[in-house]
Amino acid sequence: MKSSSTNSLLSGFTCVVIFSVLSLSASMKASAQELITIEQAVARTLQNNLQIKQAQFTEAITDENLRQSKNALLPTLSGSGNYSRNFGRSIDPSTNQFINQQFTSFNGSLSAGVDLFSGLQKINQIKQNKLLLDADKTNIEKIKNDLILQVVTSYMQILFNKDLLLASRQQLEVANLTLKQQERLLDAGNKTLADVSEAKSQVATAELNVTNAQNDLTISFLTLSQLMELPTNIAFQVQPPLVETLRNTGDDVDISQVYASALKTFPDIKLADLRSQAAEKEVDIARGSYYPRLSLGGGLGTNYSNGRTTVISVTPNGFREIGRTQSSNDPVLVPDFTTVTGIQSFNSQIKDNFNQSLGLNLQIPIFGGWAVRSNVRRAKISYQNALVGEQLVKYNLNKVISQAVADLQAARGRYSSTEKAFAAQKDAFYVIEQRYNVGLVNSLDYNTSRTNRNRSEIDFIQAKYDLLFRSKVIDYYLGKQITF
Repeated sequence: MKSSSTNSLLSGFTCVVIFSVLSLSASMKASAQELITIEQAVARTLQNNLQIKQAQFTEAITDENLRQSKNALLPTLSGSGNYSRNFGRSIDPSTNQFINQQFTSFNGSLSAGVDLFSGLQKINQIKQNKLLLDADKTNIEKIKNDLILQVVTSYMQILFNKDLLLASRQQLEVANLTLKQQERLLDAGNKTLADVSEAKSQVATAELNVTNAQNDLTISFLTLSQLMELPTNIAFQVQPPLVETLRNTGDDVDISQVYASALKTFPDIKLADLRSQAAEKEVDIARGSYYPRLSLGGGLGTNYSNGRTTVISVTPNGFREIGRTQSSNDPVLVPDFTTVTGIQSFNSQIKDNFNQSLGLNLQIPIFGGWAVRSNVRRAKISYQNALVGEQLVKYNLNKVISQAVADLQAARGRYSSTEKAFAAQKDAFYVIEQRYNVGLVNSLDYNTSRTNRNRSEIDFIQAKYDLLFRSKVIDYYLGKQITF
């Protein structure tokens, strides 16, 4: 009997151990989500983003355009060949005579040419394509820069929503404790049903706040996951900033210094400048059509026809009469020959008909319906528009930086104020809570104090991450790496 009890105890203990191990394993698996820092989030976004890949393809096309514009300076070389079968009366291409017979012919040519002068259009096209290539490279940097700001925004939103969810859960916990206390006091006859109903209302409100905070956190995680192009089934957590990070956000910044630094490093400025230079080169390209065009050309050619004959042999046959004199009627005799002909061989005709040519070609534009003038005017307008666009980019950058500096200063003051307000509200709520527990404060005053404390905590959380975000925005315009 004792042995049976011991076995039962051992069996129960074994089950408990196995259950504990399995629970621990499941807990470790659930908590083994990857912890991503803001630097890793930025790196993954820049590595996986499809917009960057599309911009890289555009850069590759522009690079090929530049390569082709350089190759356009090289001479052109082309060859042609024509084989035909003729019937009836036609011109023999090898003899240039009319014949009325069936024959076949072939002619081939090889021609080359090079532009000696074309208004420097090809040179300016090369320069423009270089600028466009630099612009596409800068555009990639601009896309990366914009994505970094989006990642920082989403990352901060996750941190804020996590703290907001934690605060909401704590509020729900307090509300549940309050409800239980109200129910106990009701049973003791110290509270009314109205007090319990008010406590239940506070619990329902706290539960709604938790639900909303959880939904906001889920959406913010989804937003960052989509920026990093991660599969939807991959879960991760984000690394919160250190306390020292907030302490280092109080440094004063000068608008002019931030703007001067951004002018040197911000890709939007460089991109606008390169596009203005490319538009200026377009004016030079259009003006090139005003100038004459001089080119050098040459060619080689030959032909063959099976209608062309050649003498194979000549045999004397004495003399033959071709007429008589008028005075004496004497016969007029000439030598008579028998001539044997045959088709001239292909190699012989190709050699005999071989020809060469070399010449200069000069084209002088005189009047073309003002087309060149219109092209030049359009190019000038596009260039002026690009200059205005460049100035607009600089103006907007200065405006955004000024706003960012003002937001940082306001966030710094708001953080300091909310920190003090939260500390004061915590102390006030602690006193009210102690008095409420002994029945010296009614439920209305207690709930009001608790609401003020919760509101001040949420305000403090918002101010904390707003200050951190505003400081990172300044780092973004200064070209610094975003890090905690």
